[in-house]
Amino acid sequence: MRKVIGIGETMLDIIFKNSKPIEAVPGGSTFNAIVSLGRAGVPCTFFSEAGNDRVGEYIKEFLRDNGVDADNVTTLPGSKSPVSLAFLNERNEADYVFYRDTQHDHLDFSFPDIQPDDIVLFGSFYAVNPAVRPQVEGLLEYARSRGAIIYYDINFRPSHQNDVMRATPNLIENLEFADIVRGSRDDFNVVYKIDSADKAYNAEISFYCKRLIYTDGARPTVVFSDGGLRREYVTPPTETVSTIGAGDNFNAGIIYGMLRDGICRADIERGLTPEQWDSLVDCAQQFAADCCKDIFNYVSKEFGKGLLKVKR
Repeated sequence: MRKVIGIGETMLDIIFKNSKPIEAVPGGSTFNAIVSLGRAGVPCTFFSEAGNDRVGEYIKEFLRDNGVDADNVTTLPGSKSPVSLAFLNERNEADYVFYRDTQHDHLDFSFPDIQPDDIVLFGSFYAVNPAVRPQVEGLLEYARSRGAIIYYDINFRPSHQNDVMRATPNLIENLEFADIVRGSRDDFNVVYKIDSADKAYNAEISFYCKRLIYTDGARPTVVFSDGGLRREYVTPPTETVSTIGAGDNFNAGIIYGMLRDGICRADIERGLTPEQWDSLVDCAQQFAADCCKDIFNYVSKEFGKGLLKVKR
């Protein structure tokens, strides 16, 4: 059975509305997607660190409770779990403030069992952070040698604006590793000062990776792929409680769709058909919409259980 391997940060998201804390949930970009895939019944393994504290133990327990293998979430003696403060505005979109213990950035693990057509998901600043770059790069090289599909979510927050120059070489390497790249309008604004899907793809992505999914909040999603394929997808209107995990769950939906539809690495290299992209983006929009219906960063367990009926 195919599986998903995620690598990324863990943290505790404390969510504010009208300047008051309303919820605290485990989070992290890849973490959120992996939890949703676990709830959808997909075999998942997560590679990360957690603080050697009550929050770190809670995060590992939370992963296991949602069907995710947490054996490769390591802890360092004396380390503290990172915390993110997420302030929701009137549109339920978040601005963030991050607090982290720098000694937390020392990833240590053994390479997992990766088989052809397994899917590796990674992204955010974690994917370019020099402190863990050797381990991340090593895992990506191993995954590529094993024939896995590599999915890269740029997810570069404005809080890391000052890190763009030193992170760029690692970001370019990530693009070269990737079979599919997702980036938001905000990501391309921060990294490249570009606010156009076509400019982002043609000027910055297509040389390294032929497949880009460009998202722009409630505005249309644009997919670029092999052979000059370009398709736009209207985002269905959704009443949102929180958009914090929307992009992460969009990623989860694309990955779930690839597993559901039997899309393998060879299919991606040949070039996915318009109909295949239509199916993947529809699945991604369903995942993102369900996540936005509640304050939590993942799809509901009920949504995940419903998907099992159509999974093959």
